[in-house]
Amino acid sequence: MNRNRLTTVALTALAPVSWGSTYFVTTQFLPADRPLFTGMMRALPAGLALLALTRRLPRGDWWWKSVVLGALNIGAFFPLLFLSAYRLPGGMAAVIGSVGPLWVAGLAALFLGEKPTLRTLLTGIAAALGVSLVVLKAAGSFDAIGVIAALGSSASMSAGTVFTKRWGRPEGAGPLILTGWQLTAGGLLIAPVAFFVEGAPPALDGRNIAGYLYLALVNTAVAYWLWFRGIGRMTATSVTFLGPLSPLTAGVIGWAALGQALAPVQLLGMAIAFGATLAGQIGTGPRKPVEEIVPFSSTEGNAAELSMDVTGAPVRR
Repeated sequence: MNRNRLTTVALTALAPVSWGSTYFVTTQFLPADRPLFTGMMRALPAGLALLALTRRLPRGDWWWKSVVLGALNIGAFFPLLFLSAYRLPGGMAAVIGSVGPLWVAGLAALFLGEKPTLRTLLTGIAAALGVSLVVLKAAGSFDAIGVIAALGSSASMSAGTVFTKRWGRPEGAGPLILTGWQLTAGGLLIAPVAFFVEGAPPALDGRNIAGYLYLALVNTAVAYWLWFRGIGRMTATSVTFLGPLSPLTAGVIGWAALGQALAPVQLLGMAIAFGATLAGQIGTGPRKPVEEIVPFSSTEGNAAELSMDVTGAPVRR
């Protein structure tokens, strides 16, 4: 793995590490039993802030593409994620997301032509084995609705990852712009459902506001920018194999901050998930130079990208 790829992997990995804290923040800082409202508050303020910062709206077919991607990556993913977070221990809920590589391997074969290798399939199965060990032996009661919600959130995010890779980005639009479009679209999709199902917004105290600010700014705006940036530079499969870092983070936080016991079989499951993360990055670099995927033809587009990606050269795919 060369230095540039190592840097890309490391920066992209910060996204699932951040997402691993979602479960702690949800249970300790946010109003109880408000998964839809919480999903909306995580997405919409962050999306509107990024729109105001980038001052760029979709054009042409990117209106409907932004809605589709916003629905997959945000609109469906967030409510299911928070539903699982409210109903499952943090480590269990997050580890279930490690089945994402299996979803992505199948979808990438269909829509991206990324034929899964034997190593990819075995690594995905290993991640699923880690999931099974944690789910079946985790402390606390087994909640079927929470498990189904966690699996659904993983499937939705996996589909969003694949189609984000397939459609790329319009000329001159960096990952920050694409993040703003998707967060806004997803937040607007969640909002009416949240008000219809859960009623008026709850009264918020200072602790709740702090939790929502963290989720919107660090856990969403910054983390999704890094995630979409990574999708532009890595294969869809290698990106999604970073997902198990989320359960590792959630498990450590649950143990350190909440006193959640980790049985030996759970630790084994997490070790397998971490091994799958490492294996998923070996020999899975881009098959083509980035410039050959989606070239930029205008100087203005390059300048716009440079102004948003402070970590290095502009993403071209």
